Amino acid sequence: MKDFLAALGLVFAIEGIFLAAFPGSAKRSMAVVLKMADGPLRLAGIISAVLGVLIVWLVRG
Repeated sequence: MKDFLAALGLVFAIEGIFLAAFPGSAKRSMAVVLKMADGPLRLAGIISAVLGVLIVWLVRG
């Protein structure tokens, strides 16, 4: 559970840095995402989740 919370904290930190450093780009990115269909977003989410699990599995061994 500690590893999960640490990973969640890192996600928030990285996302916060991105939003603070590039607010205009973040707004444009969110506008593009809002216009996208559900299918491609779902596929991107699944791919991201699988890659994340694979990276954690490789790192944690």
